[in-house]
Amino acid sequence: MSKIQDVINTIVQQGMLPLYFHADENITIDVLRALYRAGIKAIEYTSRGETAARNFTKLVALRNEEMPDLLLGIGTIKTKEQAAAYIEIGADFFISPGFVPEVAALLKEKEILYSPGCMTPTEIIVAENAGIKFIKLFPGNMLGPDFLSSIKDIFPNLLFMPTGGVDTTAENINAWFKAGVSAVGMGSKLVSKTLMANNDYASIESETKKVLSLIQTIKNN
Repeated sequence: MSKIQDVINTIVQQGMLPLYFHADENITIDVLRALYRAGIKAIEYTSRGETAARNFTKLVALRNEEMPDLLLGIGTIKTKEQAAAYIEIGADFFISPGFVPEVAALLKEKEILYSPGCMTPTEIIVAENAGIKFIKLFPGNMLGPDFLSSIKDIFPNLLFMPTGGVDTTAENINAWFKAGVSAVGMGSKLVSKTLMANNDYASIESETKKVLSLIQTIKNN
């Protein structure tokens, strides 16, 4: 099985992709540990701000030491240079807020998963023609489950994951899966700024466990 397929399978199996960023290295590490304890096997760290690359380097080292079965992805990649830098650090997969052709070409050549953010059928077609298999619908709260329901039949070979404003409620997650998503991206609704500010890793862990089990229940029905 290709490395790309392996990453897709892991994200689809857990049914969600938690994503977060914090400028502080220790908080960054403690959040990763909390998510991993909850049963998460693929995480997106967001490349925002000056400490992102340094923090991600620490996460990769920690993963190699303590969590060999964890996939670490990097998000908010907007340039080929950024992508090249994170390939070097050891990112397992890459996510963008939009489709970046140079990034797509580089990652295809390296056989690394690239999931670009798309908002229109045109963007999705361009991504599909570039060999993309896994589309991030972004921003999810602007598009909504009805958007995916309307276009899903046109793209039978693609997998979709909404990110941005996806809620942790059963109602919201259920609506997305009913519309045909393969997973949901979960940022601040799951790993909130407040929980990080209060170092409340127990709540991050329990909330993540709750969402994971909710998604399995929805998928099994």
